[in-house]
Amino acid sequence: QVHLVESGGGLVQPGGSLRLSCAASGIIFSIYAMGWYRQRPGKQRELVAAITSGGGTNYADSVKGRFTISRDNAKNMVYLQMNSLKPEDTAVYYCNADERYAALFHPAGRSSWGQGTQVTVSS
Repeated sequence: QVHLVESGGGLVQPGGSLRLSCAASGIIFSIYAMGWYRQRPGKQRELVAAITSGGGTNYADSVKGRFTISRDNAKNMVYLQMNSLKPEDTAVYYCNADERYAALFHPAGRSSWGQGTQVTVSS
């Protein structure tokens, strides 16, 4: 069973940057697609970025051009580089994994969530 541990969150001023990390275990990481999600206060969890096993990427419109997802198959890690952060990016950020890339686009039915990492963008 997949085990996911997110880290790297914190408090940052608007316009600042953070790099989130997600360590995955219990799976053959290299064949899994990975996604980064966030849950803002009072909102449902949403997909912000996804990466295929081959490195193809997809981003939510709200983060396109500011966030970059990447992966290191040798370390079983996926990252989310977040630049030009805005107060509306404040959320708990989670990662998730699936052999089927399309499945990542439906967070409501997903399981095996980690504890998440809090990102707060505020002056």
